[in-house]
Amino acid sequence: MTDDIGAVPGARTRERTEGAPRPKPGTQTVDRSVAVLRSFEDADRQTPTEIAHRLGLSVSTAHRIVHALQATGMLAQDPATERYFLGPTTAILGRLALERMGATLLQPELTALRDGTGESVSLGVRAGDEVAILLHLPSVHPLRYDQPPGDRNPIHTCAMGKVLLAYGGDPVAMDEPFHRYTPATLTTRGGLEDDLRRVRARGYALNDEERLVGVRAVAAPVRDGGGRVFAAVALQGPAVRFGDDRLPGLAEAVRAAAGRLTGLHRHLSAT
Repeated sequence: MTDDIGAVPGARTRERTEGAPRPKPGTQTVDRSVAVLRSFEDADRQTPTEIAHRLGLSVSTAHRIVHALQATGMLAQDPATERYFLGPTTAILGRLALERMGATLLQPELTALRDGTGESVSLGVRAGDEVAILLHLPSVHPLRYDQPPGDRNPIHTCAMGKVLLAYGGDPVAMDEPFHRYTPATLTTRGGLEDDLRRVRARGYALNDEERLVGVRAVAAPVRDGGGRVFAAVALQGPAVRFGDDRLPGLAEAVRAAAGRLTGLHRHLSAT
């Protein structure tokens, strides 16, 4: 086991299944452009040819999309290598999105949760059938769970995902059986629904080595000014430090922090 035990690849592409409805005119270009941008989630710098191969596009199509995104500042090019990387416009939009969601203003409370427990803390939101990490503060311990902002986790395998499902309105769109990552992964809709009922009953979710063997997590809901659960906050770490004896205390800590984050977000929304 390495010191950082949680890096999960971010970019995921999905093939359109045979017989699925074709996109409306104009949407295909948007979908492809988004796919090109998302391909940089786990690839620092790429050529259009590499992007084409990763996404199943023709090289000419990849070139056309890349050049259009470069013209808007969404991508930039290294003149020495001729490889492309995320540009200044994506950085500006990302920063503005975090600020307007209130995420960056919540960081002091997340820091207090990390310092109070000594464990890694993440703030995540739902992105389809995944959880996108907005903020992450690593544990002070050498053996820890790390996942950088922008990382994505399958929603049925993580504590934050269960929170967002339990208090959200939309079920998962995945077909059964859900992808199994460990022997503990919930792979059926019925099994997941049973767990979500437990989440609502106790006010927090548990990931019991369901994404990575040896990693446990607890998460609780963060609400906006209207009472809607818009994010989840989680404590994550190695199972050797998240034993059953310590788990209730960690769960109470993350629930209390989620309550303070909710209060802070409501106050910020009202000002």
